[in-house]
Amino acid sequence: MKTKTHLPSYESGLISLRSQLKEALPGDLLQIFDNDAAHLEKNLSEGVRLKKGDIAPDFELLNAAGEKVRLYEMLTHQRVVLVFYRGGWCPYCNLQLMLYQKVLPEFRAQGAVLVAVSPESPDNSMDTKEKNTLAFEVLSDPGNIVAKQYVEVFRNSERAIEAMASLGINFYDFYTDSSGTLPVPAVFIIEQSRRLSFARSGGGDYRSRVEPEDILNVLKSDGDGK
Repeated sequence: MKTKTHLPSYESGLISLRSQLKEALPGDLLQIFDNDAAHLEKNLSEGVRLKKGDIAPDFELLNAAGEKVRLYEMLTHQRVVLVFYRGGWCPYCNLQLMLYQKVLPEFRAQGAVLVAVSPESPDNSMDTKEKNTLAFEVLSDPGNIVAKQYVEVFRNSERAIEAMASLGINFYDFYTDSSGTLPVPAVFIIEQSRRLSFARSGGGDYRSRVEPEDILNVLKSDGDGK
């Protein structure tokens, strides 16, 4: 009899993270960030630009070590779980990536490699990778050129940027351009046929992320997205 693998839950981790943020941040600043998330949820309801069954656009981006990584080349060897996140300064992104790292062996057992993409510079992508001890590719997409093909992209609010600055975090230091744009966090599963078998985000509310279990369930279904 097989023992059921206990997968980490983003929802459970979020409860703990929110408790930590309430203790660490001044209430007025946390409210600014929460208001920003609520505004984005209202105005970016879709999140993803592609749907299940669509062909995934190819791309070539630099990884944290400055090496070129091409999507279609990866697909010749395995399926790809593609994750778009905002940056290593975002506590919700860090929680999501750390949880996915814990489930990485299960993803690999289903013939899938995990790839995370953000508009951060390669140096900052390396910081994100090392800080969270990530054993998967973390790619740099300056200006969200690739992200715009997959997800909705928005300009980070000035109030949120100013709130970050009051905490000693310079938002623009993480990026190589001054557009101030970010991708809606989302997850795609790309089959070796290049078709999407999964396309989901939590919408504009960046506090909402795709559960590891939802990804693994699709990988186990062995669907081709047709």
